[in-house]
Amino acid sequence: MPRTSNPLTYDLNALRERLLPEDGGTVNDSIPKLAAADPGQCGIAIVLADGTIRTSAEADVLFSIQSAVKPFLFALALEDTNGAALDRIGIEPTGEAFDAIKLESGTGRPPNPMVNAGALLTAALVNGDDVDARTKRILSGLSAFAGRQLDVDEEIARDEHLMGDRNHALAHLMRSEGTLSVGADDAVAVYARACAVLVDATALAVMGATLAFDGVNPVTGERVVSSMVARDVMSVMASCGVYDGSGRWMRAVGVPAKSSVSGGIVLAAPGILGAAIMSPPLDKQGTSVRGCIASEQLSDDLGLHAFGNARG
Repeated sequence: MPRTSNPLTYDLNALRERLLPEDGGTVNDSIPKLAAADPGQCGIAIVLADGTIRTSAEADVLFSIQSAVKPFLFALALEDTNGAALDRIGIEPTGEAFDAIKLESGTGRPPNPMVNAGALLTAALVNGDDVDARTKRILSGLSAFAGRQLDVDEEIARDEHLMGDRNHALAHLMRSEGTLSVGADDAVAVYARACAVLVDATALAVMGATLAFDGVNPVTGERVVSSMVARDVMSVMASCGVYDGSGRWMRAVGVPAKSSVSGGIVLAAPGILGAAIMSPPLDKQGTSVRGCIASEQLSDDLGLHAFGNARG
């Protein structure tokens, strides 16, 4: 593919065709609907400052957002608490698995909002007096990020809730430390429903672009979160968004991102674009194999690396 600095002429379908022969990785099987995903699926989307959306084939295939919801839960918690959520949660990388049963020593706080403990807490910090109210706020906020109405897959939400033993353990641990003020089961229920929100690569790219453009959705023109919130979220994505692979990610790709076990990756290149890739087979860190390759290629071809000379 010829090198270009113009995303308007970049051939996303050609990139997708280059990815399809890659057959590494395994599909997550933690719940039935994830296990049933087609390993051959692959969709790519990018969203530019003027709201232009460019897509490849299969960018409209729906999948559950899973852990890619975590930056947006953090954003909503920061927005709804006027930044006070930063006192309730750490922002340091862990080098641990995303579902490690571990809190900060001495504080009882989750280490960062991109691991499960942190996401359980941020989902509990958004506005709402009960599970239904917090779920409604989250769904409304995610829809504003995406620029369209999103829906919850109730079957996935139920399975995430019933099979999320480690999430229940984390919630009870935070309750015992006084970190979590809502009931443990309520916290897991809200987070399970957030993970079960259905997106496609296009919607996820718009969500990333909303962060990249200071909290304003470039498609709808709506301010979703403050510029300070968007900055803080992208900062933590850069250091923690790909778990214990975050350092390698930032060296190779150089763009704040968040991976998910459904095979989605959302990227937010500040001031340049939002992007998303969806392909279910995952590497050992739980990140889409094709998504990693595509992200590095997009970064190289479009000059997206935060520390590269060709940026933008």
